[in-house]
Amino acid sequence: MMRTHRIAGLTLALLSVTILDACHHKAAPAPTPTQASMSGPNADSARLAQEDAARRAAADAARRRADSIAAAEAAARDAANSAGSLRSALTAMVHFDYDQSDLRPEDRAILDAKVPILQANPGVMIRIAGHTDERGSDEYNLALGQRRAAAAKRYLIDHGVADSRIETISYGEERPIAQGSDESAWAQNRRAEFEITSGGQTLRKP
Repeated sequence: MMRTHRIAGLTLALLSVTILDACHHKAAPAPTPTQASMSGPNADSARLAQEDAARRAAADAARRRADSIAAAEAAARDAANSAGSLRSALTAMVHFDYDQSDLRPEDRAILDAKVPILQANPGVMIRIAGHTDERGSDEYNLALGQRRAAAAKRYLIDHGVADSRIETISYGEERPIAQGSDESAWAQNRRAEFEITSGGQTLRKP
């Protein structure tokens, strides 16, 4: 009877030791999904993807800025070229035959190009200066230069430009643009010149 009690006690002791050992060696809890996603290859991939997206966004922004600057520069060049072309058309000279103040067909075409520009820019004022070659007296050439300036002015007025926007002056033979005493020089000097006296800072295209 005593032997049976000893065996039962020994069995109970062994069972207690086994239970205690199991408690000390129980498995660590599995990492949560959040912990797993914060480390390892997945975290590296996410970081690389974010960095790549940031680089692409920065490159796109830089490209848009560059395109905007290029467009603004192109618009400024176009505006400058357009203004230069309009100014050139307004200041283009007309020429005359010897001792004549009548407009030639090719010179009417030059004046025709001025009309829409003047109409589109009502604030522009011009001065027409008449010139002659060296032949003839000073008095005669001053009068001839005046008739040439007046002929150009009359043509513009007849095509809708207000008289008050155009003034005329004659320099006769005093201001040649070509030196020499031959027909080549004389033909260049028989002319009417056009000067923008006000309103030409910003010319609007017709």
